[in-house]
Amino acid sequence: MSFTGPEDFARQFATAWGARDVAALVTLFSEDADLLTLTGAWAEGREEIGNVLAGELAGAFARAKLVTGKAKVRAVGTGAAVVMQRFVLSGIRNPDGSDAGRIGTVLSAIVAPVTGTSGWEVRQATFSVES
Repeated sequence: MSFTGPEDFARQFATAWGARDVAALVTLFSEDADLLTLTGAWAEGREEIGNVLAGELAGAFARAKLVTGKAKVRAVGTGAAVVMQRFVLSGIRNPDGSDAGRIGTVLSAIVAPVTGTSGWEVRQATFSVES
């Protein structure tokens, strides 16, 4: 599964994250994509991205919720775009199980069309804490 255009990526990411659907999350990424996660994990390729996200969604983010904020999509030439999406993340758990509070986050991704299809995919993404 890819997504239909750059403006659809963040919504599909948030929906899959909320459902803890790692399989849906990894299909948003190209086979050789890179992802830097909120915890600082760097994953290369779909399989590693899936493993890292599965661990994070079963751990500190098991009950976390994303609330969508401001978004921006900027075309880069004719064959790529940069997507930036703000989220508020709540429901994070500390290692002792206590609530870690709410944080502002930014999901930034380089997306490009999938060759031979009408879909798009993520080539590189960084999910970071907003400062």
